[in-house]
Amino acid sequence: MTEGMDRRKFLSVGWKVGAVAIGCAGAWTSLDLLRPLPGTGLGGLVKTVPPSEVPGHTTLYVRTAQAYLTKIGDEIVALWQKCPHLGCRVEWCEGSGEFECPCHGSTFNRAGDVRSGPSPRGMDRFLVAETDGVVEVDTGTVVQGPPAGSPESIDEPRRDGSC
Repeated sequence: MTEGMDRRKFLSVGWKVGAVAIGCAGAWTSLDLLRPLPGTGLGGLVKTVPPSEVPGHTTLYVRTAQAYLTKIGDEIVALWQKCPHLGCRVEWCEGSGEFECPCHGSTFNRAGDVRSGPSPRGMDRFLVAETDGVVEVDTGTVVQGPPAGSPESIDEPRRDGSC
């Protein structure tokens, strides 16, 4: 003789199995939210241009990296657009051949060294690498610029033009 399951026991087991199934489904769909994605844009790796397109006597602005690319000697340098003084966006002035902060008047040479103004240090840099024939800027790693008063790393005369 077979003994059947009473209604109360059946519902109890059914609710427990249902709750476990819902919990498993929730965990399964949440895994994508918990797994970090590789960073792109500011705070991650940004692919820019081939090294041959990086200028040597001016700069190239890369909007996605919020940085300026230039060559100092044979080294490609990525300078963050943020002024170390108060965080204003520093702009490259072709006429003067310098970076100029529109907020408080700090000026920086093409290598990011402080030339004048209240900035406590030179422009911060990002790490740069060449990957698959493209300059890749690591905007997640910020290297502080040299302190104000340090000797300039490049010897370029000031131009008389203005922006």
